Amino acid sequence: MPELPDITLYLSALEPRVVGRRLSRVRLFSPFLLRSVEPPLATVHDKKVVGLERIGKRVVFALENRLFLVIHLMIAGRFRYFEPPASEVKPGGKIALAAFDFEHATLVLTEAGSKRRASLHVVEGREALADHDPGGIDPLTATLEDFTRALKRENHTVKRTLTDPRVFSGIGNAYSDEILHRARLSPLKWTERLGGDEVARLHRSAREVLVEWIERLKVETGDDFPRKVTAFRPEMAVHGRYRQPCPVCGAPVQRIAYAENEANYCARCQTDGKVLADRSLSRLMKDDFPRTLEEWEAIRRK
Repeated sequence: MPELPDITLYLSALEPRVVGRRLSRVRLFSPFLLRSVEPPLATVHDKKVVGLERIGKRVVFALENRLFLVIHLMIAGRFRYFEPPASEVKPGGKIALAAFDFEHATLVLTEAGSKRRASLHVVEGREALADHDPGGIDPLTATLEDFTRALKRENHTVKRTLTDPRVFSGIGNAYSDEILHRARLSPLKWTERLGGDEVARLHRSAREVLVEWIERLKVETGDDFPRKVTAFRPEMAVHGRYRQPCPVCGAPVQRIAYAENEANYCARCQTDGKVLADRSLSRLMKDDFPRTLEEWEAIRRK
């Protein structure tokens, strides 16, 4: 799922391309994309884009007459940009969900896979737009006091809290792994058990990781439109790097799989060498489940 750095990259690329331009029309290719009925989609046709905003992991097009297009890319949603415009064809093939036609270009929303989770809402007025904000604070601008207050509002694992959009804005599965690795904290540590030094370290790491990746992605993309927005990048420290060496200590990266997500971490850097129990695997292996890196490596060598 595109997270704060990826959404920021999209906004940076879109700003010089569409702000100040008139949106001629929106063509829907999937009936499941549009999740609102009032105001009608046609009300945004021939309206000028006056600004771009981010609400959590949502991209917001601000249009004339207090109208807004709110796009949530979810897991597999992506943007493609075509210049000159592709207004007479269906660009993007079978995975295209919608095309936003401008006089000079066409922006296409695509979604890979068979599940249709991406969404589009047409909103009128700031009050209605606020309903799409889950309420999480911005980790880039939050003070340590605000960060601490949000983190400890409820007692959950720090991984869950970091990825809760009601607590922090724009952090998902990938960057929470990177932040926790930078902060040298276990993903399963309970927030109420975090000491002051640990919270300060987490606060600092969140800002550092997000800022570093925003700048890295901008440099990689340059003046082009982003073509490879992915949650798995070889330069990441732990996310998506199961069994590969930790860049800090060289120990193999570990993984906890749950539902449709996973937590990646370094046992040596984050959990004092303890291998955290994967629910399905530990249930299968029971007492034979390895508890330390040494036991884990011994099993792998057999």
